[in-house]
Amino acid sequence: MEIRLARPDELVGLQQIEIASGEPFRAIGMPEIADDDPLPLAVLTHLQSLGRVWVAAEPEPVGWIAVEEVDGFAHVEQVSVHPGHARRGVGRELIDHVGAWAAGRGLTGLTLTTFRDVPWNGPYYERLGFRQVSDLTPGLAAVVEQETARGLDPATRTCMLRGV
Repeated sequence: MEIRLARPDELVGLQQIEIASGEPFRAIGMPEIADDDPLPLAVLTHLQSLGRVWVAAEPEPVGWIAVEEVDGFAHVEQVSVHPGHARRGVGRELIDHVGAWAAGRGLTGLTLTTFRDVPWNGPYYERLGFRQVSDLTPGLAAVVEQETARGLDPATRTCMLRGV
């Protein structure tokens, strides 16, 4: 598997991977998450133009990650792996790749927001070295506010940090 920067012609396909990766939420009683829209193409296009979207390809993309810089951290805006390629270390490779990228840019670490108790969310990221944080930077607090405005319940969410 190759981790590389996403190409503009792959972005719609990345949205399809995100949609497919949301389906398991339906089985745990979270259909609203399964039915949620993927990262908007305009946002994905912008991040890709900045060189902040990577794919795991074999040779076609099976997973992807997009990041923004937030308060000196690489903030994982989205990471998605197609369910047909889950449990093979694809997500870990993408996270580790972004960690190396962040270190090379002199960033402090990685941050993300996720569901606290969903097994492939909070507990998974803890196994990857993330820890929950409650003392939020202004930018991370703004991310949480945006998620809340989109309808995500902050009581079910957590902010996480991993050093580089």
